[in-house]
Amino acid sequence: MRTTIRGALAALALLPALALGAPAASAASPSPTATASGTPAPATKAGTSFLTAVNLSPGQDADVAVSTGDYLYWAFGASEGQTPTVSLTVNLAPAADRHGPQTWSVEVFDGLRRRQACTAGTQNATGDQNTTSLALNCTLREVRTWAEPWSGDPLPGTYYVRLSVTDAPQPDLGLAATTQLHVAAKGNADNAQPEGGELKAPLVPPVGGGASTARAAAPVAEQDHWYTGWFSGWNSRWYWTIGGGFLAALAGILGYHLTRHPRGHRPGHHGAVPPQGSHHQHGHYAERP
Repeated sequence: MRTTIRGALAALALLPALALGAPAASAASPSPTATASGTPAPATKAGTSFLTAVNLSPGQDADVAVSTGDYLYWAFGASEGQTPTVSLTVNLAPAADRHGPQTWSVEVFDGLRRRQACTAGTQNATGDQNTTSLALNCTLREVRTWAEPWSGDPLPGTYYVRLSVTDAPQPDLGLAATTQLHVAAKGNADNAQPEGGELKAPLVPPVGGGASTARAAAPVAEQDHWYTGWFSGWNSRWYWTIGGGFLAALAGILGYHLTRHPRGHRPGHHGAVPPQGSHHQHGHYAERP
């Protein structure tokens, strides 16, 4: 019994030392989110759809271990006046494990998931069985301040990068590979060409790091009209309910009056009931003189 009590007291005495030592150990460990130069550490994951795309902060790269045949998605932000360029390097699986050539493709979509055309770069690259790596890149058009809905021009907001394998032997699907992604953008809002318009809201989903680089739209004040107060307020529903009930009752009374007496007169005004004396007691009418 005494040994148990002494062990418990010794454990309680070590708790302050453990509490003091834990912060020191965590402070000594390096931060995985930033490098020594201050730039964000490369992302080590990729999404498998637009909804799960990994958002890249400005200046952040990606270095991901992938599986051949998977669809890989990243997202980044672009502002007006910029010309983004997406560059990827795919390190293929060892040549001894592959069974033929592979074709990889890179595509870029805007915030509305419209595929954007590349003005320069190699979007599709094919490597034979002895090729060790493939280089892909895509340079978009300059991001505009506004555009017509039918034009499909690049607008400020979030852009998605999709890397996929378009052609590969069936046994090669699932082989391990690695890819490095780098997004560069030249130009800024001062270089944007004046076009006589302004985008009300950027094409940015309300999540992710890419949304931070796009300019948010200024709030628009609501306009008041002479009928605004009729449809607002916590008690407006009661006014409309009472008014609607009164009109329904009035319509019911009017409908009953019209269907019960179509001409608006009672039946007694059209003529009296024939007197009972005009008939014989045996049920025959009286003869004319």
